[in-house]
Amino acid sequence: MKFPRPYTLKEVADIIKADYVGDDNFLIYGTNEIHRIEKGEIVFVDHPKYYDKAIQSNATTILINKEVECPSEKSLIISEDPFRDFNLINSYFRKFEKQEEIISSDVKIGEGTTIQPGVYIGKQVKIGKNCIIFPNVTIHDFTEIGDHVIIQSGTVIGGDSFYYKNRGDSYDRLKSVGNVKIENEVEIGSNCTIDRGVTATTIIGKGSKLDNLIQIGHDTIIGKKCLIASQVGIAGCCNIEDEVTIWGQAGFASSLTIGAKAVILAQSGVSKDLEGGKTYFGYPADEARKMLKELAALKKLGK
Repeated sequence: MKFPRPYTLKEVADIIKADYVGDDNFLIYGTNEIHRIEKGEIVFVDHPKYYDKAIQSNATTILINKEVECPSEKSLIISEDPFRDFNLINSYFRKFEKQEEIISSDVKIGEGTTIQPGVYIGKQVKIGKNCIIFPNVTIHDFTEIGDHVIIQSGTVIGGDSFYYKNRGDSYDRLKSVGNVKIENEVEIGSNCTIDRGVTATTIIGKGSKLDNLIQIGHDTIIGKKCLIASQVGIAGCCNIEDEVTIWGQAGFASSLTIGAKAVILAQSGVSKDLEGGKTYFGYPADEARKMLKELAALKKLGK
């Protein structure tokens, strides 16, 4: 999430009343998670296992629960609870606001686009030219939709991410302040859910086609010309490269990369990165020819 203007290290630290390491006027441009972090942004870390990864990342400010050695070109904000304070910083810049209109007055809709009855559109949404948005679609704040996009009834674009911290007796949600971007010529079936990024953008690439009843998790990037069949579930932070085909009821763990032109057969469970240009099947998913040979061998054992 980008701040509306550059904020100084002191200004950001003052939001959460925290100490800091670095020059008062060190500039910060936004917040982000480790997998999408860019220079000038804050990342949070609350476990020693990940201190080095955070400090060596593109982040130029680290929200951390212990003062550690910090490179001269970076800064630290010291917090007793970085998870909580990351939420506080994000909430400061993007507060929840009650929507009084079914279609927000600041929505930008391109020429030739049809919005059917019952569609909800949140604040600062952009919709391109010649789109069709069918009844009872929900499009949350900050969503960007390209040209020639079709979204069928009941789909929800930009809902909150499924991201929690276990506090022992309860769970704390990591608040979602990112958005969803749907590129040109995408088609999305009925009753799909595409979660917005926690701090960055969930992306559906140009020309991709999604069937009904598909779940896309936060910050996932779907490449161009992908084909995804019904009841597929893709967890957050995945990178599905161009022209990947995914058949029905396949499931994906978080933070995976699926190479271009891979084919994932129905009901496969994907738990690791997969190379492009191959066909996969089974749980855990592996090359289809290998898995089918193993199934044939098991049948022979039974006889």
